[in-house]
Amino acid sequence: MSEQWPTADEVHAKRAEFEAALDGWRRPAAHGVVHRTDTGLEVVRANLEGDGPLPAVVLATVLGYRSGGAVLPLSVADLDRAIDLLAPAEACTAFPHPNLWAWRLLRDALDKDGGEAFAVFTEDIADPDPSDPYLRAFLAEVHRGREEDPEGSTSIGA
Repeated sequence: MSEQWPTADEVHAKRAEFEAALDGWRRPAAHGVVHRTDTGLEVVRANLEGDGPLPAVVLATVLGYRSGGAVLPLSVADLDRAIDLLAPAEACTAFPHPNLWAWRLLRDALDKDGGEAFAVFTEDIADPDPSDPYLRAFLAEVHRGREEDPEGSTSIGA
């Protein structure tokens, strides 16, 4: 890894750069990653708006997402690219990097156990009855985390 962003200002600048490069970009209300295996769906990482804006725009860059709600297949190659794009932020010790860590664990799990990965983006965490099973599992995790810590961190998941 040659490029590194060791300061919070550099991380914020790179996020702004990624966002500016995406015509029509709007930050989602929540985003994350879901892993489907033979045993079911596991929400690997869930973030509410304002938590993980750099990982959100990195996933959007890799997958072509711009706004609205979407559940998008995340191939191993896509995941590798997302990890590579986000990895320079790890040099900044002002922030934890749970998305990067979760993506790496998911990448290892895909190699070891198989399954499929999906990126989930939503504009509305209050959707009362999402029809998509990935979005339904994702929102259940978001709401479970909010019930456990209603006034605490917006960071939910691995």
